[in-house]
Amino acid sequence: MVRALAVLLAQLAATPIVSETVETAERHLVDLATFECRDITRSTVLQRICYDRARQDLVVIADGAYGRYCGVAAETVERLLGAPSMGQFFNRNIRREAGGSRYDCRA
Repeated sequence: MVRALAVLLAQLAATPIVSETVETAERHLVDLATFECRDITRSTVLQRICYDRARQDLVVIADGAYGRYCGVAAETVERLLGAPSMGQFFNRNIRREAGGSRYDCRA
């Protein structure tokens, strides 16, 4: 498990940064230039995860829509990437409805 997590994190770190702007479900534009993005193939809920470690800013495509979550610790993202069910972990620990607005982004 630890080795698999290390491999996932190494792949995430090696992913080239691409300048791209996306629109979230809340109709906010987010420039992904400082984010490390990873396409997710082992989840039916999550399709892509982008994380800016310096700002603790997480952008995901969940169920086909971009969502932005602020103040997400790197440890939480690491646990998400290593979770047996990424969708369940995301829904229970990060998604706004489950998180009680804990990761809402302020204007």
